Amino acid sequence: MRCRLKEILEERGIKQKWLQERVGMSQSAINRLVNGKSSPLLEDAIRIAKVLELRVEDIWDIDE
Repeated sequence: MRCRLKEILEERGIKQKWLQERVGMSQSAINRLVNGKSSPLLEDAIRIAKVLELRVEDIWDIDE
């Protein structure tokens, strides 16, 4: 699974802290997701997508 979260945040000028506060996740959890070191739980992926006004699949590409 490829994560585009880092690219999206950079393109929009959004800080990880801003996302963390709106999604309600820890700083370390957001950092791991942004850096592609972990995959999100479905509920977390949905919350992040809603906050960013995107679809989950716009953020995480599933390799076929």
